[in-house]
Amino acid sequence: MWKNIDIAVEKTTKLKDKPEADKLGFGRHFTDHMFLMDWNRELGWHQARICPYQPFHMDPAATVLHYGQAIFEGLKAYRGDNGQIYLFRPEDNLERMNRGAVRMSMPRFSVDLVLKGLKALVYLDRDWIPAVNGASLYLRPTMIGVDPYLGLKPADTYTFYIIMSPVGSYYSGGFSPTKIYVCRDYVRAVKGGVGEVKTAGNYAASLLAYDMANKAGYTQVLWLDACERKYVEEVGTSNIFFVLDDTVVTPPLGGSILGGITRDSVINLAQNWGMTVQERPITIDEVLAASRDGRLKEAFATGTAAVISPVGELFCDETSYPINGGAAGPLAERLFAELQAIQYGRGEDPFNWRMRVG
Repeated sequence: MWKNIDIAVEKTTKLKDKPEADKLGFGRHFTDHMFLMDWNRELGWHQARICPYQPFHMDPAATVLHYGQAIFEGLKAYRGDNGQIYLFRPEDNLERMNRGAVRMSMPRFSVDLVLKGLKALVYLDRDWIPAVNGASLYLRPTMIGVDPYLGLKPADTYTFYIIMSPVGSYYSGGFSPTKIYVCRDYVRAVKGGVGEVKTAGNYAASLLAYDMANKAGYTQVLWLDACERKYVEEVGTSNIFFVLDDTVVTPPLGGSILGGITRDSVINLAQNWGMTVQERPITIDEVLAASRDGRLKEAFATGTAAVISPVGELFCDETSYPINGGAAGPLAERLFAELQAIQYGRGEDPFNWRMRVG
């Protein structure tokens, strides 16, 4: 059925004004077009189309508004120095979204079909891709349940869409080290739950702690496990890595941590460079002890939005723990440079992660 779906294209008759490259922010502006397709139990996925960016008309009883059937992804399109447009591991993002769909009792989709629509959308709105170093076009594939029905059950109808936004740095400080607040009062996810899924409710549950951290002057929250509240899990929007002596350590995926595409890329790059990488449980007490005795050389978070975000300070139990003198570490800098070189087409791509558009 999927192979027989054509993608219709309706171009807008009124192009938007584009924002200035130095005033992009993150997720504040949206391109001229979007991708849409629908699903129901009779037809499966159908009516795939690219159309002008527009609001949805949604019934107040739509299941996504009441029971949270919503999953999404985040990836980017990059403009290379030669003007060529690139995507970074888009198939991995879409495969992860399909795994999330299974966990949330939502329909899977054809990765090939969605990738075809995504590439066509990026190419159509290619003038929105910033030609500024470090800037890119952020892509947000999303699926939501839209049944007008208040009973608790998986929806019978879904909308899949992709919107796009030109973005600068995720953090206002750019590549400058961030300050991270260790949260013991609240938890993000439990094993057996949906912590490994990029679903809307995970982020809603994190907002209170994020607001507390932000008001205290911290950039993000470092979450601990839900049962014992001692094992490090992830940052609010990223996976976390620590460099202990000469070993790179990151918490293992076990059902409560999102399997980040950038996380996987970092592990592959570091191992390819001959470094020792351990995916193992690590307690916050081990991290703080390593900070005190000098074994914690650096820490950094990884994610599509910020790519690599060095951590200059952890704040836990009313105590501040500086990392690497508050400066970005050499591994974080090397990883950031290498990933950017691959993403923008400036360097070798040993893992074939880069995909050309057009």
